[in-house]
Order: sequence, then structure tokens, then C-alpha cells
Amino acid sequence: MKKQFLFLLSLATLFFISCDDSNDDDEYAEYLVARPLVMSRADFANNVDVLPPEPIDESGKVYAYQDYVFINDKSRGVHVIDNSNPQQPVKIAFIEIPGNVDISVKDNFLYADSLMDLIVLDITDINNIQQVNRLENVLREWVFFPFEADIVEYEAYDYETEILIGWETVTERRLIEEVQNRDFDFFGDIAVAEASDGGTTGQGGSLARFKIVGEYLYAVDSHTINVFDISDLENPQDLEDVYAGFDIETIFNRGEHLFLGSMRGMYIYDISSPATPTFVSEFQHGTACDPVVVDGDYAYVTLRGGNGCGAIESGLFIVDISDIEKPELTISYPMDEPYGLGIRDEKLFICDGSSGLKVYDKTNVEGLSLLNHFKDIVTFDVIPLESHLIMVGDEILFQYEYLDDKIQLISQIGLN
Repeated sequence: MKKQFLFLLSLATLFFISCDDSNDDDEYAEYLVARPLVMSRADFANNVDVLPPEPIDESGKVYAYQDYVFINDKSRGVHVIDNSNPQQPVKIAFIEIPGNVDISVKDNFLYADSLMDLIVLDITDINNIQQVNRLENVLREWVFFPFEADIVEYEAYDYETEILIGWETVTERRLIEEVQNRDFDFFGDIAVAEASDGGTTGQGGSLARFKIVGEYLYAVDSHTINVFDISDLENPQDLEDVYAGFDIETIFNRGEHLFLGSMRGMYIYDISSPATPTFVSEFQHGTACDPVVVDGDYAYVTLRGGNGCGAIESGLFIVDISDIEKPELTISYPMDEPYGLGIRDEKLFICDGSSGLKVYDKTNVEGLSLLNHFKDIVTFDVIPLESHLIMVGDEILFQYEYLDDKIQLISQIGLN
């Protein structure tokens, strides 16, 4: 009888523990938490280095040049992959560049941001990459606020001897009530420093902030188009910056126009006089994170709401730009959490975050047809090359071959 009582008591205890665990589950949720990455100013000024391949921390933007793929490791540098055989890509090096988020390449000269500095690397011999120049304090607004994060945890640092180079974001389980009751004034706590005043190019994705057009490199920050004359590839000349608006995030080029994606809308600039971009028009939308690509008479804009990106719902906006001075919305389609996008012929590729890669036939923009949906993968940035498609997401490089009415995976390589 005593054994039976103890058995029943054990069952009851397990029941209540189970109930308590269930209640606890309801009180917690997963949040994206951002924390500052800080390094000494001395190390920052002397810390561009070429290292053997190493695991990636957080995959960022992707860039393709000749037989190579370059993948940004947010705020840390660039991973170099030999892609001469897309079915068997090989990691060959890591270029350590503190504060780096973007690159662009022309005729074997690679341009990279290192916070407010512009780094020039000679990659003629990919096995012996050399730094050939560093332009100091030529890029502005060099640390972007982590709008993607649900929570930003900031700790003060010594501004005299240390420098903020970026943000580390991780997913953590937090008590919902504590998160909702947080009283946090980031901008009241942080001291933000301001910076002082025709060849073979590669191809970046729609999330790029660097773009080479002819003999000019355009680098956008949150308010400005930074213009560089790179006719002497090894010795870029910093030209007059052009004020361009608010919350600018991406840049795309077609012909004599730059298309800037911002959290407020799309800005169009004329570069027929390449040293002095001039404003043409804008398309406004609600606040959201916003890359853009252009094909024919249409601009394709993905808007991602939520978190710091904005309050509007996420979606794909297709904008008629046949009259470049009067862009008008043609149609919009709902999306879950879109990031990068790209176009190849009549195929439209959208990285819809954790909802995977979506491939559409865009022959009829007012009636897009879904050709493929690769689910159960996290997607971020995409480049439709002439030969095949490359995409990066969740620390994995994916590559796909084009088929008549769809695409098919040919390889994937883990980056960590």
C-alpha cells in the first residue's frame, strides 16, 4: 500500500512539473539580440590580414567575380571561395577586415569598407592578396544600427581607445514580460562618432551598398552617395559626396541611373555626369527595409516590416518606371520576411528569409507565377549569374542550375 501511494505521488509530482513547464513555455519567447563588437583603435588601424579559411560567424552579402565567390562575414571580413567548379566549391582564404560589410571588384582590384576607411586590395594572385592602399575617413555613417534586432544590449566602451566596428546578433530565449517592460534608450546612451570630411567588374546582390559603374565607385551610407574616381585603380580619388535622403540601404545600377533602396522609399539618380549624381525622382512607401532591382520598365522592391525595419506588412512591390520621373506602383504581392532578390531573363528570385527561396515567372508582372519554392532553408542574398544562380543564407552557400521552367540545386557548402 505504501509503495502504491509513493507511485501515485510520483505521478502527481510529474503532472504538476509538466504543467509548470508548459506554463513556463508560454512565458518565454525567442528574440534576436544584438550586442556591440568593439576593438582597440590601434588594432583597427593595422588589422587587415589574409588568413587560411576559417568558420564564418554571421554570413552577410555575397559577391561574384570571375571564378571566385566572396562572402561577407558581418563586421569581420570576407571569405574567399574558389568556384571554378560550381559543383565542388572550395574555401581558400579569409580576408580579415574589421568593420567590413561590402566589397566591389574591378580588374583584380578589390575595394572594401573598413568602417570609415576604404581598403584597396590587389587580388591578381588570389593566393597572394596584397593591400595596396587605404583611404582614411572617406566613408560616413559607417556603423549601421541593428534594425533587425528585437533587443539591443549596449555596454559603454572607452571611446578614446576603442572603436565600435559592428554588431553581433544571436537568437536567445527571454522572459516575455521582461522584454516588454524594458526601458531602453540606445541613442541616449551611445556616443556615435562621425567620420571626417570600362574593365572587368564583379557582380553583387541586391543588398549591396557598393557599385562600380565605369571608372567610378559609388558607396551609399544612410544619407549619402560617396563618389570615388577609380580610373587609377590602385589610387582612388575621393570626390564630393552627394546628399541623397534618409535611411538608404542599397544601390542598384541600370544604364545612366542609380536606384537607391531606403527604409522610406526608392530614390532614382542620374549619373550621365558620373562624378555628380543628380536626383531624378522617388517612389515612397511605408517604413521598411528595402532592396531594389530593375529590369525593363519595372523596378522590383522587397519590403520587410517588423522589428526596427518598420510597421508595415512585408511584400514585393512592382513599380512602373517607364516614365523615370514619375515611378508608379503597378502591383504588390505579400511576402513573409524578404531580403535579397534578383532577376535572370523572365525568372524572379526572392530570398524570403526563413520561408526559403521563391522563384517566379515574371512574364506577366500583374500575375506572377510561382515556379519553385525551396522551403526549410534560411535565405539572405542572391546573385543570378549568366551560367547559374548563387545564394547565401544561414551560413550556407547554395548554387542552382537554370532549367526551362524552374531551377535545380547543384551544390551547397557549409561556411562554418
